[in-house]
Amino acid sequence: MARTSDRTQQVNHYKTLRISYSAAPAEVKSAYRGLVKEYHPDCNHHLDNHDDIASINLAYEVLSNPQSRAHYDRSLGIKHSPNGVSQGGKRSPSKRETHLNEDQKLDRWFKQVYEPITEMLEVILDSLDEQIDDLAADPYDDGLMEDFEDYIDECRGSYAKAQIFFRAFPNPTSAAGIASYLYHCLNAISDGIEELNYFTLNFDDHHLHTGQELWRRADEMRYCAQMAMENLQTV
Repeated sequence: MARTSDRTQQVNHYKTLRISYSAAPAEVKSAYRGLVKEYHPDCNHHLDNHDDIASINLAYEVLSNPQSRAHYDRSLGIKHSPNGVSQGGKRSPSKRETHLNEDQKLDRWFKQVYEPITEMLEVILDSLDEQIDDLAADPYDDGLMEDFEDYIDECRGSYAKAQIFFRAFPNPTSAAGIASYLYHCLNAISDGIEELNYFTLNFDDHHLHTGQELWRRADEMRYCAQMAMENLQTV
């Protein structure tokens, strides 16, 4: 840990990424992507870029995280004004909701939680292969990569909405198994989004393949939830 701290103080991460001290998060990301592309072995076969890439990765790790960037800025004597983010708590059930019988709770959960979530899962899970096929034409093309990033942003937005619906109402006892499948499905999607995002930053196929595998697991959990719901409705 001490070595990382020493190295952090010895270098200027802003200069490493070639950005200003006031650079917005989008500028940090864009600068990082550009440098990774510039120093990537596929583009510079004749250069030994290990140290350069390590410095670029470290700079991005520090400056892409609001908390670590604030701490780093303070160490440089830069004034930092973090943005406050408020998060709403889980809604407490009303008196009327506590008097619903099990069938009514299941019907409400199906219509207000399960159905909207499965619609969002369809948007997220059913387009990845097509998106990757489009990007495969030239992963280093900025336009194609921007399209792929737009897809990831859409997935991130749909995932966030799905999480809101998932927390809207407690699942009925009879739907506990279905809710568990949805929970693991959403977790896999969350991890997959991060892996796909890492790929857009460093062009490392390992992250792309890991994202695909997490998508496969999420799709498997979605299928299990669908089968469990169908079985429950036929009882």
